[in-house]
Amino acid sequence: MKIVMLEPLAVEKEIINDLKANLEEQDHEFVAYDNRVENEDVIIERASYADILIITNLPLSERIIRACSNLKLISVAFTGVDHIDLKICREKEITVCNAPGYSIHSVAELAIGFMITIMRNIVTCDIATRKEKTRTGLIGNELHGKKLGIIGTGSIGLRVAEIAKAFGCKLIGYDKVEKQQGKELGIEYVDLNTLMKESDIVSLHLPHNKETKGIIDEEKINLMKKSSIFINVARGPIVDNKALATALKKGQIAGAGIDVFEMEPPIPQGHPLLNSPNTVVTPHVAFATPEAFYRRANTVFENIEAWLKDNPQNIMN
Repeated sequence: MKIVMLEPLAVEKEIINDLKANLEEQDHEFVAYDNRVENEDVIIERASYADILIITNLPLSERIIRACSNLKLISVAFTGVDHIDLKICREKEITVCNAPGYSIHSVAELAIGFMITIMRNIVTCDIATRKEKTRTGLIGNELHGKKLGIIGTGSIGLRVAEIAKAFGCKLIGYDKVEKQQGKELGIEYVDLNTLMKESDIVSLHLPHNKETKGIIDEEKINLMKKSSIFINVARGPIVDNKALATALKKGQIAGAGIDVFEMEPPIPQGHPLLNSPNTVVTPHVAFATPEAFYRRANTVFENIEAWLKDNPQNIMN
């Protein structure tokens, strides 16, 4: 079979060589591109004869997928697969596998980092120190003893709960399905409105889909306490970011840590959250660590090996 890696996986070439060796020993052809292109004509030129594609978050439209007449498997080096037209994949009986869990630690740690950074005014303290100022007006708060509301208690949400528990946080959570592991960690499950009202910190960990799009709207944001902060390391479209920015500017909530937006970076200067007070923003880096990239590269190739053995794993469609 012809296996095409359409974009780099952010690991060393030696790692890819090691991972592909077993496939090549089985007489499969492996082609790897070391640059990412988003022009559909170029993608089709690269992918049209592939039986198996490897991508990260490169969008694969219906046009691209239909042009790949031999395509049987897409192994995605990403947790979410909303950048792929799954409907056409189902129609053409193309299996789509993802890489779950590779960024649990990296995403959870950035969420905690946001909490501490905002609550202790680390960014503004750094600026003040460089301008020969004192701590006046910059005294922050402890994470210990705060009520952390976790929206979405999947693997990342639960990891955030584990770390926050070590800091001494009180834990409440919202999810469609109450997780036994969450209860064992001490999470008290409540409805979403209660979580928004009671939390000192709201941390979002839901997937982006039709059910969750816009679920954190103006009404939900306005339920938050004036002293509370909002963290989003999940997906941008889950939140009404304009309403969030308005709440921050009006002082209705105390701060926010945002890693994801409605679009991928670069984020335009006019975006409301770039001009909101006490808001720390990062360019979608939560998942991105060398350790996480290594884990996902392994999973991508394990998905292919499993599928070739007629025992597919991590199926998303």
